[in-house]
Amino acid sequence: MVVLLTAEQAAQRLQLRVSWLRRKAAARAIPCRYVGKHLRFTHDDLLAIADQAESGPNVPRTTRGRVP
Repeated sequence: MVVLLTAEQAAQRLQLRVSWLRRKAAARAIPCRYVGKHLRFTHDDLLAIADQAESGPNVPRTTRGRVP
């Protein structure tokens, strides 16, 4: 049986703001489910969101249109 979490429950477990989670879900930038109009998350969704947030190597930003 799959347990579905509300945005509030998912945000609490991920230690994120609910508004951030809802905004990313609406933009389809993170895995989520819509049951009717209700936003829900599975345990696998939370793991995928955490994996997406993992930071890679620290690479310096490039300047826009400027040659160093």
